[in-house]
Amino acid sequence: MKTLTKIIATSAAVVALFFSTNVNAQSKNLGIGLNVGIPTSDAYSLAIGGDLRYQFNVDKQLSIPVTAGYTSFSVKDEFGGGSFGYIPAKVGAKYFFNESGSGIYGLAELGAGFGTNKGSGTSFVYSPAIGYAWDSGLDLGVKYEGLAQNGTSTGYVGLRLAYGFSL
Repeated sequence: MKTLTKIIATSAAVVALFFSTNVNAQSKNLGIGLNVGIPTSDAYSLAIGGDLRYQFNVDKQLSIPVTAGYTSFSVKDEFGGGSFGYIPAKVGAKYFFNESGSGIYGLAELGAGFGTNKGSGTSFVYSPAIGYAWDSGLDLGVKYEGLAQNGTSTGYVGLRLAYGFSL
């Protein structure tokens, strides 16, 4: 694992530990999401995955999400077929533009993507998004998720449909 990936993974663990031990200060949410997207590389035809997002609400407008899941890229036949999978582990910041804590939001996450194929290694993962969250718990977002490793990169533009509930 490269030094940058180790730093990001350690930072995410420290943030999660800090917020989980400070339970009286924040409310928490858990979200379950489905991600579907169009890859930005010609070698892939579809990106699909799922995730769990544990969200620490600092206040009604700002939260710190910790997200993990699984994403699979379908490899086109002319590039050998099959699939490429990875497990993203990310931490970020989510900001609601409405003071109610629902409605339109912006989200930015950074982390590591642990490849599940033999020899695929670990990538740096970054994911900016915009979305809309309803009071009912339904969440619809548009995002880009990029992976970078050893000077190469790929990613996808996709939709995330999720349901979240308070803990």
